[in-house]
Amino acid sequence: MNKQKTMASLLTGTVLMLAGTVFAAPKKEQAAKTAATGAAENVFYIYTERGSRLNHYVPSGWMGDYGDIKMNQGWIKNQSAKKEAKTEKAMEPKPGEDTCIQVRYTAERKQGAGWAGIYWQHPANNWGDKRGGFDLSSYAKLTFMARGEQGGEVVDKFFIGGITGQTEEGDSDEASISPVTLTKEWKKYEVSLKGLDMSHIIGGFGFAANADANPDGFIMYLDDIRLEK
Repeated sequence: MNKQKTMASLLTGTVLMLAGTVFAAPKKEQAAKTAATGAAENVFYIYTERGSRLNHYVPSGWMGDYGDIKMNQGWIKNQSAKKEAKTEKAMEPKPGEDTCIQVRYTAERKQGAGWAGIYWQHPANNWGDKRGGFDLSSYAKLTFMARGEQGGEVVDKFFIGGITGQTEEGDSDEASISPVTLTKEWKKYEVSLKGLDMSHIIGGFGFAANADANPDGFIMYLDDIRLEK
């Protein structure tokens, strides 16, 4: 009798365990899906630090005179551009060191466009011909920190969305601020997303600048690019 009770208990435990697996799986998949869209996060990062797992988009969409742009996503905040010019090599950040993005624009018109810019995309090089993007409907604004090396650098516009796409995979809406004249000190900028359809965004952030407004080019720095509720 005891043996029969033991076998019955084991069978009952096994059934309950399997049932728990069956019912738990959809919840786990839903949680993963929610995390992927960023809908459950109060802050959704485009860039926070070099190599961070919190970064959601890739600066792969180089446009216009793309040959006029150089980018360093691991620029150490306390490193000066003059120091880099003397050593001809940027310093490598140490673990835990605060990093930002440095963008050099030479305005040489190498591709003959007279302007240049970069899109942060998901996945990389997605111009609306690939599946990707995030549902950013729960966010009210895009914010970021920016400054110029000298101050007075002119950026035509900073933007989010706007990739029309070759298929239905394009962006659902777009927003921007323009033009922006940078200061030498860090400043926080904001792009309102209120009232927009942000349900499918593959172009999470971007900027464009032109040679006429910056005949000698410029150096600018970007950091803490994110969406906020």
